[in-house]
Amino acid sequence: MERRELGNTDMKVSMLGFGGAEIGFEGASVSTVERLLDSALDAGLNMIDTAECYKGSEELIGQAVGYRRKDCYLFTKCGHASGFAIPDWDPDLLAQSIDRSLKRLKTDYIDLIQLHSCSEELLKQGDVIEVLQRAREAGKARYIGYSGDREAALYAIRCGAFDTLQTSVNIADQEAVELTIPEAVRRGMGVIAKRPLANAVWRTGEKPVSAYHEPYWERLQRLRYDFLQGDLEQSVEIALRFTLSIPGVSTAIVGTANPNRWVQNAELAGKGILPEAQLQAIRSRWHETASGQDWRGQV
Repeated sequence: MERRELGNTDMKVSMLGFGGAEIGFEGASVSTVERLLDSALDAGLNMIDTAECYKGSEELIGQAVGYRRKDCYLFTKCGHASGFAIPDWDPDLLAQSIDRSLKRLKTDYIDLIQLHSCSEELLKQGDVIEVLQRAREAGKARYIGYSGDREAALYAIRCGAFDTLQTSVNIADQEAVELTIPEAVRRGMGVIAKRPLANAVWRTGEKPVSAYHEPYWERLQRLRYDFLQGDLEQSVEIALRFTLSIPGVSTAIVGTANPNRWVQNAELAGKGILPEAQLQAIRSRWHETASGQDWRGQV
């Protein structure tokens, strides 16, 4: 699998990474996650991204790939209490959350610790950033990053504190293509694309019941991309390759609890970036349809 430099870090990451949300929220078994991640690592994966609030995700990943620690980069996030009797974003919470993540992931260090969609207001106070900086100085993290969207992401870029930006970018969510990604690239930050498949909300042909997925469904009803009307695998391929074609994107994280799905997605991504004409057609359709709409980046 193609590997790309993650900004000015020393990491060259697989262009497709593994996102740990689904295995946590869907309650995957250790044996399932072992099969999933072993096959993904064997297929060229070298980056796993999770978070403190993805239920049992960190523990599952720690148990599944602890013995292959040298084969992959481990990324996680902090900010939500998720079991601690401390308010979200409290500096003491962040410090304790980082230590807990180290134990859960069964590692002495985390390659990248990210603030998890922290507001611009909190970022400007500075103390949440300082906790991550201290963790890096103590060797608990090699790099620090920000995960989020909109103006908060833009501030995170411009403040100069972070090594990476993780942000939503896909066929239904393109604000970051102009608002934040170019600025992040200019400043040497690595860019990680989250929600690269727009949660594949079109796959059933029915409106999703989840409020998390609904905005993308509504947007795609108006965008009416031709490629979403045909074969599902082909539409997933085009959507994934679109995200990977955005200049500056180093890797896209895709989550699944299906042991075979990640390898299938890796094969689709392996077909490379989209032809320029196809990429621009999707971008043009977005501009035409989103004009005048409040289609902002979705956290």
